[in-house]
Amino acid sequence: MAGVVSGFEWAQVRERFAAEARSERPDLALLCLLVGAAADPAAGEDGLDAGQIELDRLAGQVPYRPGGPAAWAEALRELLGERCGFRGSAADYDRLDSSLLDRVLVRRRGLPILLSVVWVEVARRAGAPVYGVALPGHFVAGFGPPEDLGRQVLVDPFDGGRLLTGEDAGLLVTGATGAPLEPSMLTPAEPLDVVMRILNNIRSWAAARPERSDVALWAVELALAVPSHPARLRYERGQLLVRRGDFLGGAAELEEYAGLVEVVDEGTAERVRGEAFAARALLN
Repeated sequence: MAGVVSGFEWAQVRERFAAEARSERPDLALLCLLVGAAADPAAGEDGLDAGQIELDRLAGQVPYRPGGPAAWAEALRELLGERCGFRGSAADYDRLDSSLLDRVLVRRRGLPILLSVVWVEVARRAGAPVYGVALPGHFVAGFGPPEDLGRQVLVDPFDGGRLLTGEDAGLLVTGATGAPLEPSMLTPAEPLDVVMRILNNIRSWAAARPERSDVALWAVELALAVPSHPARLRYERGQLLVRRGDFLGGAAELEEYAGLVEVVDEGTAERVRGEAFAARALLN
């Protein structure tokens, strides 16, 4: 993938993202802002700084040490949900902007996971015990000691920070999956898992819009930079390169994937090698 991203070469964005993803304590806000830098030609070093500054500014408006988990949750609801108007709606699922932290900070609208990132990053800067909770189908935020889920207070940033009862959380999970809420679903989400879920959302958005294969490509390339990524992402990248006219690059990626899966699935490897051969034939 070639081009310039607001003063950043694409390779620089990818390398910075990969370096942060491999660091001992990945910075969730920086990773999300780098996703925005890949998406928005107007973003760059100034864009990264602006996002961090806005998160710091919001954190500065949180009351000092309001109390326990419920008091923290209420303080963030009043600030971000009521005063600042952060929330989401059904229409936000149709917008790429809803998955980009820099745009969410400007529009104050986004998907549940990006609004939860705002809640977590603002609250963390203010000193709150806070973390993301990756409920199936609907990401939320949790307040309280991460090692003591018995004191956990859940909020739904998509609904302006509404405090959730256990029944509310169960209804969110059941509505999304048809299955009941399990205790394992309430554990803190790791930063890299959050970023991968964001990139998965972006890939799904682009898959429904074939004309935006450019978005699909940078999203899959960033996902490939995350340690322990699914091998099948290489197959997806190969297909995208072929679709975008890079037949040799796509064929090489498909053959690389075939080599990875051959030890467990010879049939799939043979089929993918056939796709690579067909891609090269398009050059004739």
